[in-house]
Amino acid sequence: MTEPGRIADTADALTASSTSALVRGPSTATERALAPDLARGFMLLLIALANTPWYLYGQASGMTSAHPIDGSVVDRIVQFVLITAVDARIYPLFAFLFGYGIVQLYRRQIEAGATEQAVRAILRRRHWWMIVFGAVHAALLWFGDIVGAYGLVGLIMVAIFLRRMDRTLIVWAAVLTGILTVITLLGLVALPFIPADPAFEQGGGFVDPAALSGEEDYLASVLLRLATWPLIAIGQGIIGLVVPTMILLAFWAARRQILEDPRAHARLLRRTAVIGVAVGVVGGLPNALTHVGVFELGPHQSWIFTLTQSVTGIFGGLGYVAVFTLLADRLQRAGAMSGPVVAIKAVGKRSLSNYLGQSVIFAPLLSAWGIGLGADLNSAGVAAIAVAGWTVLAAVTYLYERRGWRGPAEGLLRRLAYR
Repeated sequence: MTEPGRIADTADALTASSTSALVRGPSTATERALAPDLARGFMLLLIALANTPWYLYGQASGMTSAHPIDGSVVDRIVQFVLITAVDARIYPLFAFLFGYGIVQLYRRQIEAGATEQAVRAILRRRHWWMIVFGAVHAALLWFGDIVGAYGLVGLIMVAIFLRRMDRTLIVWAAVLTGILTVITLLGLVALPFIPADPAFEQGGGFVDPAALSGEEDYLASVLLRLATWPLIAIGQGIIGLVVPTMILLAFWAARRQILEDPRAHARLLRRTAVIGVAVGVVGGLPNALTHVGVFELGPHQSWIFTLTQSVTGIFGGLGYVAVFTLLADRLQRAGAMSGPVVAIKAVGKRSLSNYLGQSVIFAPLLSAWGIGLGADLNSAGVAAIAVAGWTVLAAVTYLYERRGWRGPAEGLLRRLAYR
């Protein structure tokens, strides 16, 4: 017997462009690979840990991060771990999974008999609506939204690279990585010759948490976020080169279904896990050691960590993808789908809803226009709130999974994209 929900899904997705081509609905539960959902679910915890320090508007922060420049021993440990293993390592992972999902969507539609024009229409609508979602999210709650940035890059990458040859994808990924590497090396070479500038000492970081999260008037904070978000979306999405690079690699990997069939690609995944995580951690150490005071580097020189974090974040993000793919394969073979694993998978399946849900919790709780806890908390305290918030959302999402409900944001985006 056909389930009513499946009938509704099919009816919602019958037409996707001016053509009359039949288009199937989104992926079903049995079609989903565990690895991407497991990676998204756990990495949303790390996203919470990476984003919440930007709400600490009561303390001076570093030049290239939102972490306070002071703190207790526990605070310093938290800062060190986050800078080394989390900062600029998580959004590349999500960029890879985003690009991987584009190819999965494309393949499902084509195999169901949809035309090329119809599938590209779905993707265009989906990415345009992601930009809208991102703008609304930024205006209402979180200036650092990445949904809009991914939507913007998705529009560009699908138009240019979706059907290009594998060699073209790899060459362009290497070129973009090479450009970022060369810029970083040139910066490192020039670093000793950069004179100290009092303006750096007075300026603080590139984005000032005190100005954004410390604004007590909510309407004024909306204007500040709207002024900041486009710069971040374009800078992080396009100019930073990391997101396009990860999407190119994801296109290549998705064509080989590496995440769906990890056993056939075990050697590649193991090498990627070891090398990627190692480069990511080692690449974050200079920034972390400087931040906690082991190394001395003036603000006029510490900007280099924006580049070193980015280029090594590419490797770190790929390493995390490989780690979670291997872990998912082991869990599936062992049949170890315990409650926590199901909950993390459920969070990953509803990653957009959980990502937006984090802002619904953290922004009013920590911002000055809300309860204002960001003025008094330290690094360890805000990390505890990040973990607690993610846990609450995971518990709610687990109930959604048990009842077979989609995430509200995913449901809305799918309706808009599939019509």
